[in-house]
Amino acid sequence: MKIIQRKTYLKNIRKYIDIDLIKVLTGVRRCGKSILLKQIIEEIKEKVSEDHIIYINFEDFEFENINTAQKLHEYIKDKIIDSQKYYLFFDEIQHVSEFERVIASFKSTLNCSIFITGSNSKLLSGELASLLVGRTVEFKIMPFSYSEVVQLYKANRKKIPEDFIYDYIKWGGMPQRFDFNEEKEIKIYLEDIFRGIVEKDIYKRDSEIERYKFNAISAYILSNAGKEFSAENIANYYNSQNEKNKKAIEKKTIYNYIEKLEKAYLISRVKRFNIAGKEVLKTIEKQYAIDMGFRTINTNLINYEDTFYLENVIYNELILRGYTVYTGKSYKNEIDFVVIDGKKKCFIQVSYIMSNEETIRREFEAFRPIKDASPKYVLSLDKVDLSHDGITHINIEDFLLHKKDLFLA
Repeated sequence: MKIIQRKTYLKNIRKYIDIDLIKVLTGVRRCGKSILLKQIIEEIKEKVSEDHIIYINFEDFEFENINTAQKLHEYIKDKIIDSQKYYLFFDEIQHVSEFERVIASFKSTLNCSIFITGSNSKLLSGELASLLVGRTVEFKIMPFSYSEVVQLYKANRKKIPEDFIYDYIKWGGMPQRFDFNEEKEIKIYLEDIFRGIVEKDIYKRDSEIERYKFNAISAYILSNAGKEFSAENIANYYNSQNEKNKKAIEKKTIYNYIEKLEKAYLISRVKRFNIAGKEVLKTIEKQYAIDMGFRTINTNLINYEDTFYLENVIYNELILRGYTVYTGKSYKNEIDFVVIDGKKKCFIQVSYIMSNEETIRREFEAFRPIKDASPKYVLSLDKVDLSHDGITHINIEDFLLHKKDLFLA
């Protein structure tokens, strides 16, 4: 299948190519970081000699022996033959032990621009953070957005099925899943990817983890993505199901598992914004799946009328566009999202299809207690514009395809 350019990321990264910061591309495995890295290289080749571009994929068997900071240091020093600028690309660098030290050394001693990728948030924690505080810029790479999927189909001259949005809501945007046509093949592929992520980025890093507990809790969290989180409720549910086997789980274990899912980039954790008090509530949060396909393979039933699926799609799109996103809480009710860009913001309510007056009234009146004058939006799959009383209605597919965008104030 023909590869597409990931224009949003390239546009953002392009500004930093020659800036003296380490460019860190993070994201879940197989979301397209390596391809994006190669697209950056192709752009640099237009003005830089190829012998001044060094690329290493540490998951390539060819580089298996470059697995320590010392060996990487020796390899790169042998490649540098003059004082001109070099562009160093290190793909999945977490496979190199103590990589933080050698990256810090390159940053300090070489005339270079450094790009690194990784599938675990260790890249931006611990020693790397302390060695390079203020010297990195992170780009969070996600699976294909809906507009990228449509672009992919057009580039490959594939017919876009009617109501294709439902396919995306169900199976998400992991790039290689589009090599398959049958749902059972897509499901098998996503299950294989998910198992690989859990094995490499969770179990391998914590050999003492109780796998049966983690499997059960992670499936519960992913299948309930978007719903208000309660560790106590999850623990009670799990323990009631396993009462006979006496395999009890504690709340602190659940929080530990959530942290591991987040560090493997399988979920995003979202804080709640107190609209009345205009502050972020630290203890109340939700989780959203990084890709809808991972949610689907962890649940037994797909209900398109369940707005949590749509919320998840909208949340990921908002993050891709660079917004800061919270869930909202007013005095009397909840608002799905508070979207912030600097000092500007807007409010969003997500609905499936507003098929009757009662549903329309419920979704639009959710904003009634909010005295804040910032723009308010209802996003749904309705094709008819239902805007009224100063509240704007946007069709979800139009929003995802950038046919209609948000205004923040």
